[in-house]
Amino acid sequence: MAEKMELRDVEVWDGNMAAAQALRQAQIDVVAAYPITPSTPIVENYANFLANGYIDGEFVMVESEHAAMSGCIGASAAGGRVSTATSSQGFALMVETLYQASGMRLPIVLNVVNRALASPLNVNGDHSDMYLGRDSGWIQICAFNAQDAYDLALCAFRIGEDHGIRLPVMVHQDGFMTSHTAMGVRTLTDDVAYNFVGEFKPFNAMLDFEKPVSYGVQTEEDWHFEHKARQHNDLMTKVHPKIKEVFADFKKLTGRTFNLVEGYHMEDAEVAVVAIGTAVKTAQVAVEKLRAEGVKAGVVGIRVLRPFPFNEIKAMIKNLKAVAAMDRSSPNGTVGALYNELAGVIVQMDKAPVMNNYVYGLGGRDITIAHFMAIFEDLKANAKAGKVQQPLQQFINVRGPKLSFLSQE
Repeated sequence: MAEKMELRDVEVWDGNMAAAQALRQAQIDVVAAYPITPSTPIVENYANFLANGYIDGEFVMVESEHAAMSGCIGASAAGGRVSTATSSQGFALMVETLYQASGMRLPIVLNVVNRALASPLNVNGDHSDMYLGRDSGWIQICAFNAQDAYDLALCAFRIGEDHGIRLPVMVHQDGFMTSHTAMGVRTLTDDVAYNFVGEFKPFNAMLDFEKPVSYGVQTEEDWHFEHKARQHNDLMTKVHPKIKEVFADFKKLTGRTFNLVEGYHMEDAEVAVVAIGTAVKTAQVAVEKLRAEGVKAGVVGIRVLRPFPFNEIKAMIKNLKAVAAMDRSSPNGTVGALYNELAGVIVQMDKAPVMNNYVYGLGGRDITIAHFMAIFEDLKANAKAGKVQQPLQQFINVRGPKLSFLSQE
């Protein structure tokens, strides 16, 4: 692939427009969708592109998010390139069909604009819906800003549609903080973007009558275990190499680098936070300030949530003295989901860093540079003592009496 192929001028787009433009350039055959805040502009913009004659294909307005993914499943099984978008309650309504899509190995691309789950009702961002999809058999890739939302949507088609993979892919972005915040996005020309994604090549298409196939089969106890363990779980071991290959090709094309895990000042870090989404960028600013003060602080950004990059994270945090998992979802009486994932890495380490957990940003609540500075103060104390000096889990920027869980006392 040629080095640094032709780029357009910078466009001022928010994350929703960036994702919609990527769908336009990928030349989708079918988008089946039902609107929900804050993801609505993705499919709304795509519908406008179609109505104005910028693209071919079909846009199907359905009666629910369950029906939207069901329509995508049918179109993908028939042999089309398919995509849609959703958030929060809509994602929850899709959950049943998400398992169908992955079980049938249909390479649908789903843009998830992350938003809190009710009740109480809230339209702003957190990671409750992202975590809800962890065990659905989908590849999950996380954007930190609008540029990522554009780039990763294009990469998602290349990854999921590879005939050695054939799995659906979610591209996550934070509701409002990414989806509705504009930035300069460096885009590819239409031809270059489409050539990168590649022409869609169906596999086991239902409309290929020369090669009949079955979808939606029933297995029960005789073959269900083998299907899940050998096809799903074993197949996921092939996903990381494919993601790395696609990211490498994208870097050759654009000069922009993506990794399974994004390390920031991790080469000599002694304390670090592990985060997903826009919080990664905020933490990086705090780290710059701490570095100027001589503190060896770093940030670990999770780019690929599924399959979880155990080995890459293990290598990145091996020299840390203290680390914190940043969870943007309500743990409901236990530690957060990302904390659990990170604990699965740390338990394998001969020399493990001290780890604690911070819950932040529920329902769109801000986490600031000052909050991260305070978190790093905790981490410095933990590193010095060789154990957690505060409650294992703390809630950041919540009003009222201080909330914590699993006190060390």
